Amino acid sequence: MLDEAQQKKFERMTNEPVGHLVNTLAAPTIVSMLITALYNIADTFFVSQLGSSATGAIGVTFSLMALIQAVGFGFGHGSGNYISRKLGEKNVKEAATMAIVGFVSSFLLGLLILVVGFFFMPYLAMLLGSTVTIRPYAEQYMFFILLGAPFFSSSLTLNNQLRLQGNAQKAMIGITSGAILNCIFDPILIFGFKLGVSGAGLSTFISQVVSFLFLLYQTEHSDAVSLRFTNFRPTRTRYIAILQGGIPSLSRQSIQCIANVFFNHAMKFFGDDFFAAMTIVMRLSNFLFAGTTGIGQGFQPVCGFNYGARRYDRVRGAYLYTQRLALYVLCSLTILLALFAPQIIGLFSNVADVIRLGTTAQRWQCISIPFIGFCIVTSMLLQNINKYKQATIMALSRSGIFLIPTILILPHFLGMLGVMLAQPVADICSFALAIPMQRKELKELNTLQKYSSQS
Repeated sequence: MLDEAQQKKFERMTNEPVGHLVNTLAAPTIVSMLITALYNIADTFFVSQLGSSATGAIGVTFSLMALIQAVGFGFGHGSGNYISRKLGEKNVKEAATMAIVGFVSSFLLGLLILVVGFFFMPYLAMLLGSTVTIRPYAEQYMFFILLGAPFFSSSLTLNNQLRLQGNAQKAMIGITSGAILNCIFDPILIFGFKLGVSGAGLSTFISQVVSFLFLLYQTEHSDAVSLRFTNFRPTRTRYIAILQGGIPSLSRQSIQCIANVFFNHAMKFFGDDFFAAMTIVMRLSNFLFAGTTGIGQGFQPVCGFNYGARRYDRVRGAYLYTQRLALYVLCSLTILLALFAPQIIGLFSNVADVIRLGTTAQRWQCISIPFIGFCIVTSMLLQNINKYKQATIMALSRSGIFLIPTILILPHFLGMLGVMLAQPVADICSFALAIPMQRKELKELNTLQKYSSQS
């Protein structure tokens, strides 16, 4: 049964107007997602002062960070969605068991990435797309990214567990603390202590450990289910539940890692300046994608609680509201990014060719930005209502099903322009795929609501 605080939360999640609820939960999740993306943005900003090759190293290593994020988001969303539904069903004991299973498993898998990554580091840098000139910088940065892997992956798991229990502000504080420290330590370690790219890596590692500790504290000092190692009961059934709920997120992040490798190998044929320009544009795109994901994540706990409570009308209403919100925000940002592209790219580099190439690439990216929200929110709806197969297809579409073929084909015919166009083309194709899926699920929610009202 629910205790008093959890019962109060249940009443709020299933009765408060969905628009206000989504706004309240989305604000801190947007901040959390932007802050997560800020780790790489901050490192790119400060490292770019060291030259194009150093900037390229951040782009190369981003694929590794995407893999670590895949673990964190996979276990976080898989366990968190399950916890959310169990709390909607008022089964607190099972929710608490899943919380510790998800957290410990994420930490251990992050530890495995650390060990394997250290062993194969010289080969990993080249596999991820380093050029000869970029590789030394990539290895310096990669050392610390691997060192922080178990802390970063489990932090993201804790963050998502908190968020999907309706504790978005607690989750935000934990993840924000580390990112703010990263922004402070970056210039100190890179320039003050003259550590260069290694300083950026060390700053990121320290920040991730701090976030990890803060999130543990927030978990134990909130109305979220507690983490108790005595509840650690990993079973086949629970891992299947994590896999089902988390595989869309795991797939999305993993395929992004693979797509980034293809991007890196395509970019390196056009020189370090183009590599640096596309690294900046891709980090900005990731920042925007993270913010849009944050909007969708404000919807997820509303969806999970109400689907578990069989309030299908509220699931549908919250979904449609979130779609409109994402569209308004993205259209506004598209205008700003297109108009001020030279100035934005210029913040990261003073090299004329980098600014020129980055401006062109950024404006091409703007073509598809308004479509991103539709795909993200639809994928999250599918993920939270147990449509794991459809959610996985949606998750794979943007960075896999459509992006990998475009990045393999377009550069052969269009050169640099083909690299720039690959992501916009993939985004538009993903949007076309999402439309029939969305219509089918909205129709099914209406049917479920009719049956629920009659029973």
